[in-house]
Amino acid sequence: MSAISQPTWVFGYGSLIFKVDFPWMDRRAASISGWSRRFWQGSHDHRGTPEAPGRVVTLIETPGIDCRGVAYLVAPEVFAHLDYREKNGYARHRVAISLQDAESPVEGLLYVATAGNPAYLGPAPLDDLASHIAAASGPSGSNQSYLSELALALHELGSYDDHVHPLAHRVDTLLRQE
Repeated sequence: MSAISQPTWVFGYGSLIFKVDFPWMDRRAASISGWSRRFWQGSHDHRGTPEAPGRVVTLIETPGIDCRGVAYLVAPEVFAHLDYREKNGYARHRVAISLQDAESPVEGLLYVATAGNPAYLGPAPLDDLASHIAAASGPSGSNQSYLSELALALHELGSYDDHVHPLAHRVDTLLRQE
């Protein structure tokens, strides 16, 4: 990945919203245009195992859609940690980030997992996604807790996600039936 030599904004749309294990200089609610969040990326290192990967979010290009999240202004040396954390199929991507209470977008980076990476699981019907997430667990905890923490964090940002929130409801329903 290319070297970064100055403080840079990074957009978080998944666990970077609620699991902030890195130093930051500024943090703001933010959004990006043309992307939607989907549970299409496999996780065999955090929310699943190599034998039974969990599912975590990536972004899918979707014209006309805004994706809400959190942007962090971070020092260049923080990217070594972020690159390691997002190693399982994610790559940096340049993006215009609209910061809450800012007049114009800023240039920043995000981590996106594309269909060409080995851990990519792709789309599935809601019930299949829910069953998969309800059953998966890995070194960082249950896949269900990742989904629940993300849904809560988005709710706290005042954002309803038409993929995350119905999926969280379906997983909760499945787990109550057990």
